[in-house]
Amino acid sequence: MIQNKEKLRERFLRDPLPRRLGGLSATLGRISSSARNSTDAAVVKNLLEEAKYLIEWTAAETIPETAAELVSMQTLITIWIKAWDSASQEKIQHTLLSVQAKQWSDRTLDLSGLM
Repeated sequence: MIQNKEKLRERFLRDPLPRRLGGLSATLGRISSSARNSTDAAVVKNLLEEAKYLIEWTAAETIPETAAELVSMQTLITIWIKAWDSASQEKIQHTLLSVQAKQWSDRTLDLSGLM
């Protein structure tokens, strides 16, 4: 569970939309790296929770096509959260999440227009 969720929300919502999408991209990148390298399943799960909320706080302010992509990511992130306790026991699942999160990170960075 995310510590200080309200503080995170307040700070996150102060940023303009492109920067928020960039922040989401960075969190997704940390999921990719942590899934690949971390031995602590809770670290990955907390980052997945954070990404889920960042999408929740952002999607409604984007154009419909972007919102649809973000909601699709959020749905898959929610599935990963629910499955992670058991999935984290298998190295192949770490690899799968790492690859998927990297793709999400790259796509979200594209959507941000920051690059």
